[in-house]
Amino acid sequence: MDKDLPVSIIVFDVNETLLDITTLEPLFERVFGDAFVLREWFAQLILYSQTMTLSGLYTPFGALAVGSLRMVAATRGVTLADADISELKTRMSEMPAHPDVAPALTRLRDAGFRLVTLTNSASASSPTPLERAGIASFFERSFSVESVRKFKPAPETYQLVASELGADTSALCLVACHLWDTIGAQAAGCRGAFITRPCNAMLPAAEVPAPDLVASELTELADQIVLRWKPA
Repeated sequence: MDKDLPVSIIVFDVNETLLDITTLEPLFERVFGDAFVLREWFAQLILYSQTMTLSGLYTPFGALAVGSLRMVAATRGVTLADADISELKTRMSEMPAHPDVAPALTRLRDAGFRLVTLTNSASASSPTPLERAGIASFFERSFSVESVRKFKPAPETYQLVASELGADTSALCLVACHLWDTIGAQAAGCRGAFITRPCNAMLPAAEVPAPDLVASELTELADQIVLRWKPA
């Protein structure tokens, strides 16, 4: 891909990239006695969402989240109560934005970029998680993979955004804290901007596409995006 081609649309992953999943830790600390089990659960959730897509199957992300929690509990000999499941659903719908999100979105919006989101989560009725987090107004559109019944990083998910916005994938830059997401976006013709949130890092292996931009803070990543691709 020609790295000088302009980027005009910034597509944001939502869970963990914009919204702070560590606010789920009290649930995992209470149920399992170890807050870090959150990471095991989330990894299983992503693994099985991708497994469903590779197998030509689809189950909504929320249902997989509950099922993954039950699976992790079974492997650890823990019995879940209905209240635990309810708490997971509530906490997932009420995650706050990271402190660096609003300043970064303001920077990008003021620079003239179009801002949208693309999430594995199903569409939600109002108030949505983005509305609860106070950042929904920054975005022109919010897309869910449920429209194509495939989870990221399937190319159809990124192509959905481009098609709906009347753009080529080369005009899109996917911002995410998950390298598998930027890899998928780049394979679909988008640019990739990677933020190294805690417990996320680069994958130094042959043939793994390196993100176009990398930063540890979203504000720093926004500055890099503006410097490189600010619309004329």
